[in-house]
Amino acid sequence: MISLSKILVLANSSSGLYDFRGEVLKKFIDNAYEVVVSLPDDTKVPEIEKLGCRVVNTYINRRGVNPREDHKLFMAYKKLLKLERPDLVLTYTIKPNVYGGYACGRLKIPYISTITGLGSAFEWNGLKKKLIVMMYKAGLKRCSCVFFQNKENMHIFEELGIKGKDTQLVNGSGVNLNKHVFEAYKDQEDNITKFLYIGRIMKEKGSDELLYAAKKLHDKYGDRVSVTALGYSEEDYEDKLKEAQNGGYLEVIPFQKDVHPYIKEADAILMPSYHEGMSNVILEASSTGRPVLASDISGCREGVDDGISGYLFKAQDGEALFAAMDKFMNLSVKDRADMGRAARVKMEKEFDREKVADAYLAKIKSILR
Repeated sequence: MISLSKILVLANSSSGLYDFRGEVLKKFIDNAYEVVVSLPDDTKVPEIEKLGCRVVNTYINRRGVNPREDHKLFMAYKKLLKLERPDLVLTYTIKPNVYGGYACGRLKIPYISTITGLGSAFEWNGLKKKLIVMMYKAGLKRCSCVFFQNKENMHIFEELGIKGKDTQLVNGSGVNLNKHVFEAYKDQEDNITKFLYIGRIMKEKGSDELLYAAKKLHDKYGDRVSVTALGYSEEDYEDKLKEAQNGGYLEVIPFQKDVHPYIKEADAILMPSYHEGMSNVILEASSTGRPVLASDISGCREGVDDGISGYLFKAQDGEALFAAMDKFMNLSVKDRADMGRAARVKMEKEFDREKVADAYLAKIKSILR
């Protein structure tokens, strides 16, 4: 009997893995690899198992650095690697990259890591940043290949001396063009322009700027504009959101597994984030045929052609976000629809997720050879 090569995937979220990398997992299964996935939650485990993967549970504290808990994670990964004996390991996000990568290096198991974004850790100064850099250096030192989702992240790692044996650049996680189908732009019978933000409501996602711009736009246009935020809220934003809802300038919708119906009903999608690896929200909205108004930062600008498929504005600037929304308000329905079509064409040409999956498969085949 032929023994299949085994790939072990270390990730910190079942939703993130399935929604943005499900096609990569399926590509491995279709090419006769045995795939085992390590996750800390079970939100989308049934969907992942349906692809043909076997799932094991590994607890991860996703936020903050706690030496005791992080050492437990390293030991858990080390134990898992000895038990599963994979031929290759694939890691996503900072803690699986760092602790999973270090464990793989110690056990001399080839591994591929993906930098899905730098997050707030690289905005810290002094000892905190030195610690993160040191951890990344240790985690990626023996990495067979580090995948980056934008050039700026790749250059930052190069400047800091964080490197593996090889690097490769891909267009984020790509987008499933069949799942996020093009939706024709609707006529505005009610004459209301609907802006939609999708993501966690927190400072680093530009939530302060979103609240500022939403209020100012409502003051100018009244009931002719609607701004909605869809996603989980950090505790320190709950009072601000209540004030915004009571003031009538922001609607809040809790986290939804399927955001496509909400994108379909929107006129434009907002992404005022401070930093991104590659914004999947932008890719999904663009694939659906909706213009995107996004921060002019790496991880956002790659998905938006300014003035063609949407607008870019200065990050961490509520006035700049308001100006972009105000500019969009004055576009005709035809101009908005043209932007949406341009967004879809861009996704088809540059961000097809099947191409991203093929890049991972080719690299894995190369390493295992």
